[in-house]
Amino acid sequence: MSATNPNNSLATPIFDDLDAAVDLAIERVGKRLVLGAPLGLGKPVQLMNAFYARAKRDSSIDLQIYTALSLEVPVPASEIEASLAGPILERLFGDYEGLSYLNDLRAGTLPENVHISELYVKAGSMKHVPAAQQAYISSNYTHIARDLVAAGVNVLCQLIGFRETDGQLELSLSSNPDTATDVIDRLEAERPGAYVVFGQLHPDMPFMEHDAQVDPQRFSALLRNTAWDKRLFAVPNAAVPAADYATALHASALVEDGGTLQIGIGSLGDAVAEALILRQQNNDVYRKLIDAETAEELKPLVHTDTFDQGLYVSTEMFVNGMMHLVEQGIVKRRVYDDVALQEALNRGALGETVDAAFFEVACEEGVLPAKLDESSLRRLQGLGIVAGDVLLDDQGLTVDGQVFANDLRDPNTKAALVSGVGGNRLRQGRILHGGFFLGPADFYDKLRNLSEELRETICMTSVQRTNQLLENPALYRAQRRKARFINTGMMVALSGAVTSDALEDGTVVSGVGGQYNFVAMAHDLPDARSILCVRATRGHGKDLKSNIVPFYGHVTIPRHLRDIVVTEYGTADLRGQSDGTVIKRLLAIADSRFQEELLAFAKTAGKVESDYQIPEAQRGNTPQRVAAWLADVQGQGLLPDYPFGTELTDQEITLAASLRRVKALSEEPAHFMARAFRAILHHADSEAARPYLERIHLEHPHTSREFLVQQLLLLDLEERGLLRVA
Repeated sequence: MSATNPNNSLATPIFDDLDAAVDLAIERVGKRLVLGAPLGLGKPVQLMNAFYARAKRDSSIDLQIYTALSLEVPVPASEIEASLAGPILERLFGDYEGLSYLNDLRAGTLPENVHISELYVKAGSMKHVPAAQQAYISSNYTHIARDLVAAGVNVLCQLIGFRETDGQLELSLSSNPDTATDVIDRLEAERPGAYVVFGQLHPDMPFMEHDAQVDPQRFSALLRNTAWDKRLFAVPNAAVPAADYATALHASALVEDGGTLQIGIGSLGDAVAEALILRQQNNDVYRKLIDAETAEELKPLVHTDTFDQGLYVSTEMFVNGMMHLVEQGIVKRRVYDDVALQEALNRGALGETVDAAFFEVACEEGVLPAKLDESSLRRLQGLGIVAGDVLLDDQGLTVDGQVFANDLRDPNTKAALVSGVGGNRLRQGRILHGGFFLGPADFYDKLRNLSEELRETICMTSVQRTNQLLENPALYRAQRRKARFINTGMMVALSGAVTSDALEDGTVVSGVGGQYNFVAMAHDLPDARSILCVRATRGHGKDLKSNIVPFYGHVTIPRHLRDIVVTEYGTADLRGQSDGTVIKRLLAIADSRFQEELLAFAKTAGKVESDYQIPEAQRGNTPQRVAAWLADVQGQGLLPDYPFGTELTDQEITLAASLRRVKALSEEPAHFMARAFRAILHHADSEAARPYLERIHLEHPHTSREFLVQQLLLLDLEERGLLRVA
């Protein structure tokens, strides 16, 4: 055990031994350890593993862990999948060290003195894990700090970024300022001294400034050891299927220039970002696509212009797609933490250049007071409206050594103040506020290497700010004009209620997270909309089901908060509509294979007129229609499978797609038998096939199952034009 302080000015001890941290926690709070760790990337894996290992060895310790989104390296389901995935996983995750409690949680072998509760899980990852299902806590993201403190949390730990400036150690909450300071503030107010806070330093955690930067004194101890500097968990870019692109195009046309944006993670979030980039870079192509699929009644909602003013982002999750929107000049609208200034900017009364005209109008608009006090002087200096060296005393304002009247209506005073900042842009403008980030490795690289100008405009902060209006309603309303909050759901009932987090038997699929917050906020802001994207169907073959359902036994977003629902087949504006109209509009964007049975249910329930018929123009909702709609633009190389790149080789992408199709055959026994018979009889070019088979060690199958998979794979590759017929 060792504790060092390389920085003499730093009172917080720095440990290079994990057991020393565990010992300190037990010394301070006892053996009832209630540990809170952040969602996703910000977990200090080695420290959490040390607490878990100690509790496994010492049954007198009662360890309760509260966290969310415990990240795991994927495990291939078969030897063939492992042959393909093994090298890919090594490339992607390298020496990443996993959370040791996850294996025991899945196996049902957690010690009796250890309990793990998550407030959000990776979608579908814990569906068949009873211990995880039983311990899950459903909570709005904005309520997590409250709920953790109420649960008795007394140990907080987080992976943090750091840097040295002029010999001083500076710390950043990096990926997760989402709840950390809120929990600490609550603990300090309610149980001062009855908790410990650990920060584990990692050199690869991007140093985020502003609200994410934190005083070292907020930590009980810091931990630093180069042996713990394992690779950060990076989520690889997912392929975007055609249905997601179609959904994203419909959703992207609801986004208004000069507005506010929030999008989520995954292929649909990437698709929305890429659709917005298409709108900006290839506007003629974009307009043609949207015009072809926009019903007349939806045209007032639709926007296809380029982003001249740009967008501002207020989001709980800062995703890779948003960084690409920044790079493409789409996310660029700056907001300022000053209500009067922001409202004047919104009205177009002021621009962002500080000059004589700015001073004149700012005085008229009430942005500048007639007379300065220390508080208003500091505010204006922070915003760059007044030079930082201007002094205020009883004599007046001192500018460049000259004293002027403390009266901003005085022409001489205004001229002197303008001369100190003339032509400068306003400062402290932010283009993005985010609660946490998670994404691929190149996304982290970009965050580590932000230019000074861009770093100034990105603020990682608390979800109390990003997800609601309560902290400062007037300011946040002014900043979040024309907001579009785009999220995903699993199913939507004909009532307009949406299911996003669990099944009707209570099985947890993911979690509420911040979805309810954003939907509610969309109804509270005067010109905002909630856009919930739902894939029209799920499953394949005989297991194909509609995600627009008559009703469902679990609801995430209730019917009274229904707003806009989008599928690959179009947009349904449900806000303020009658139940009958809601049903008709949802039928219009349902897959046509299910429209009639949904309509029949609605008629039986008396919710739609008995003679109502689905219009002919809405009866062609099929995957083939979606493919035809996108064919031309994808043929031009636009809307690619991996819009933001991939770590996979072309060969790996090809094999993965073919193996998915082979695996899907098992869901359709009749089709499988016919396909298998044809595969065994056909003959492919063995030399052309060799590189693919060698890549997954299937050139010499050892079992009948491997032989059959080999033949099915070769047939698929041949039909895709990748092999020549022998």
